[in-house]
Amino acid sequence: MRLRNIPRAEGTIQSHHDVIKRPEDQRGCWKQVFGNKNPVHIEIGMGKGRFILNMAKKYPNINFIGIERYSSVLLRAIEKYDTQEFHDLKNIRFVCMDARNIGDVFTEGEVKKIYLNFSDPWPKARHAKRRLTSVEFLKRYESVLAPDGVVEFKTDNTGLFNFSLEQVREAGWVLRAFTYDLHRHVEMNKGNIMTEYEEKFSSRGNPINKLIAARR
Repeated sequence: MRLRNIPRAEGTIQSHHDVIKRPEDQRGCWKQVFGNKNPVHIEIGMGKGRFILNMAKKYPNINFIGIERYSSVLLRAIEKYDTQEFHDLKNIRFVCMDARNIGDVFTEGEVKKIYLNFSDPWPKARHAKRRLTSVEFLKRYESVLAPDGVVEFKTDNTGLFNFSLEQVREAGWVLRAFTYDLHRHVEMNKGNIMTEYEEKFSSRGNPINKLIAARR
């Protein structure tokens, strides 16, 4: 995906009070960052922020951290956060970083849930290890998740979804639930909050796949 560089992005991110500039310094200390002992949920690759902002609004007793690699994309999430609809939220922070470094930012057991929404499919076989649901990334998640922590993954890409199902099993994780048509699955669709991509793809008639996996 080609991203348009936005010159003001870096300056805005660096000056914003709810963007954590040196997240590695907060490793093991995220409860102090939020000032409470509520569970921490993170979204990796949060895009423009619709999902995580609405989650934070719906669940004020959970602390949310949105992780985005690209500053120009993070800028859009921050701009949305600063609107009247979301500016009173106290339970959300943002980090601009590569998900490969997640173990440098969170300590063992510090994260209760990880959301992966419409991640880059990296379609070429030689790039499989870059997929956020690969065994390599599941090992990274295992190093920061609580013993009862889970990963929730949504995508419209069925090939990537099938790959992810295989990787969950190969990594020795437990597949708690999955569906190839989320919006028609009564139980799994309860309380579902859509991302921008989810709304766009589903409006075209594309079924949405979802899985929930837990470390063994």
